[in-house]
Amino acid sequence: MAAMEDVLAVYARPYDPAYPVIVMDEKPLQLLADAREGTPVAPGRPAREDSEYVRCGTCSIFVWAEPLRGWRRAYAETTRTRLDWAKGVEQLLTVDYPDATKVVLVMDNLNTHSIASLYQAFPPRKAFALAERLEIHHTPKHGSWLNIAEIELSCLTKQCLGRRIAELDVLNTELDAWTSATNADERQVDWRFTTKDARIKLRHLYPTL
Repeated sequence: MAAMEDVLAVYARPYDPAYPVIVMDEKPLQLLADAREGTPVAPGRPAREDSEYVRCGTCSIFVWAEPLRGWRRAYAETTRTRLDWAKGVEQLLTVDYPDATKVVLVMDNLNTHSIASLYQAFPPRKAFALAERLEIHHTPKHGSWLNIAEIELSCLTKQCLGRRIAELDVLNTELDAWTSATNADERQVDWRFTTKDARIKLRHLYPTL
């Protein structure tokens, strides 16, 4: 319960550009190609896609978002290792938020999502400098629904991944277009589940004295 209330307390903080609250998540994706060419759309006839497909490998989609600002960054990598996560943190701190005093980062407790990954990816001096600008909050075990980045991934999946994509470059082009469009709209996330709600609706999960 402490971890859940910790995350909810972070979401309740007012917007502060010096201490932006960022959420991140990732999901695996299969790269797929059509086994046979489909039939294009025509007047009175929808497009048709053959049920057979060809597997072209796998990748991982990473999403970083600031719900109160209405900003996000999405991209795909061939893997989702400690080095991939560390590289994402480096861009977050040095490119996306170079002027922030400290970035408040909410994410699930995956083993790659740790300060140790920074030390594996970079020299100690650089890893320490990056770590000093992070305030990390992990969602509780079996509580990934608390991660607002899952909402972003769900929207991305519905709006951007509704067709077969065979190549990583093509996928990243699609993700860039989705990122640009959603950032232009400055679509924010209105998170309404509070600690007070949790203590009422989830009271059966709290320990009793």
